[in-house]
Amino acid sequence: MRGIPFKTKMAACATSFAAVAAVMATAGPANAAEFTVTDNCDVPWINCSYGDLWLFYNSKDIAIQGGYIKSAYTTFYGNVSDHWGTSQYQGSSLSTYRYVFGNGGNGNGQYMKNNSASVQNCARDDNYRVYFNSGYGGTSQYFAKNGPYGDCNITDLISALKNNNASSHFA
Repeated sequence: MRGIPFKTKMAACATSFAAVAAVMATAGPANAAEFTVTDNCDVPWINCSYGDLWLFYNSKDIAIQGGYIKSAYTTFYGNVSDHWGTSQYQGSSLSTYRYVFGNGGNGNGQYMKNNSASVQNCARDDNYRVYFNSGYGGTSQYFAKNGPYGDCNITDLISALKNNNASSHFA
């Protein structure tokens, strides 16, 4: 059996390389978009109607004064494995949503991961835990559902979690 001459092999390799290079040169880069949201329900691929767990930028004494909210806050519904945000490819585009404090007040526009000082659980039926690590790990604090009269009690995070909050989960 005879082999293909070396010059023919080199010509075939060069042609293949040129074809691949031409395709790569004409292909556009993947698109990426980053957005900031104050509620995980504002992320298109998360199904929920409103946030039940409120994380405030300030401690409870500063966050709510005279019955008025003075601190920026973020609201979550359901499990949030990383308070930094969430990403998803949609076709060749990567969309990333970063969680920030909003709604005016102290801390408005700040990223909320590792920046929260107090929590308010306004869920009628759901208890929550806030965790030190992303992925629901490390030290955590339990927050019971709101009371029978619809009161949403605000509670300071324990010292291990104050400004060290990375995930939250239905408890």
